[in-house]
Amino acid sequence: MRLRTLRFVVLLLVFVWPACTPTADDGVTSDDLGDLGAAITARLDSLDAVSALYAKHLPTGREIAVRADRPMNTLSVIKVPIMVQAFRDHAAGRLDLDQRHVVEADDMRRGSGLIQTFAPGLNPTARGLVTQMIVTSDNTATDMIVELVGIDRVNELLASNGYRETRVKHTTGRLFLETWIRADSANAGLTPREVFERGFPSDSGAAQRSFEIEGDSTIWLGRTTAREMGRLLEQILNAELADEEASQEMVEILRRQFYSTRLPRRVRFQGVSVAHKTGDWPPHAGNDAGILFYDGGPAIVSVFTNQNRGDFFELEEVLGWIAQEIVEAWK
Repeated sequence: MRLRTLRFVVLLLVFVWPACTPTADDGVTSDDLGDLGAAITARLDSLDAVSALYAKHLPTGREIAVRADRPMNTLSVIKVPIMVQAFRDHAAGRLDLDQRHVVEADDMRRGSGLIQTFAPGLNPTARGLVTQMIVTSDNTATDMIVELVGIDRVNELLASNGYRETRVKHTTGRLFLETWIRADSANAGLTPREVFERGFPSDSGAAQRSFEIEGDSTIWLGRTTAREMGRLLEQILNAELADEEASQEMVEILRRQFYSTRLPRRVRFQGVSVAHKTGDWPPHAGNDAGILFYDGGPAIVSVFTNQNRGDFFELEEVLGWIAQEIVEAWK
């Protein structure tokens, strides 16, 4: 009888245990609430996209992790650590955020942002450039701030604070040049101004090349994981990367984000304030990472969707539902 029982236990372990044990690639949800994690995983898996999510309820420490350690294309979410470096440099006397910088013709970048709509000669402060880099995801402002702080120094900051995957890889100008190089290698010598004046390729193969660029990690604007970006937001909120005043200013800048079609999509009408940063390569990718402030919160949600082949509006709707479900469950 004992031998038969032992055989049954062994068989149970052989056939059941592997199905219940998380692996690095199976997207298993780690969730203190069970049903919430399952619901969020189902929503993400309904998308025809590569997705990852990390969420944390700060008052209780509850977490949800869905493929949260998978390296993802940040797109403009990588502008958050660039902002941190700018404020740290200001505190150290290396960068004066109140000093003005002339926007020259060669500084102009396409994509998101408003500075490109002005004639060259605009004279914003560095603080204004940082703000536009976040609230309108301005690419002109981004590359100007990157020039002031340096990609290597941002990555050194990340490495020194234990971030293994999160790195700035390229400027937006280099990324946009790549769209022309992929169309014709002879375009490798285009100047920043020529790239700006041309905009983006629109030939018959442009859409497929755009999809391939979004999925090519060698040309990503930045790399991160959902978990690491969530941790970065938590460190900003807790003033662990800059002093209290600078940290509060960074959170307030994130609160002023113009784009509200993802995490804030539904909850902003329910008294929830969201300090967040989006990242876009529509229709192929739509990311959002933010801090949700509400009664019973705050909670951090960091979600990435790359290589999307489905409806982009559905993608944004899913992110909106995820934020609402988290707020309702974690009150």
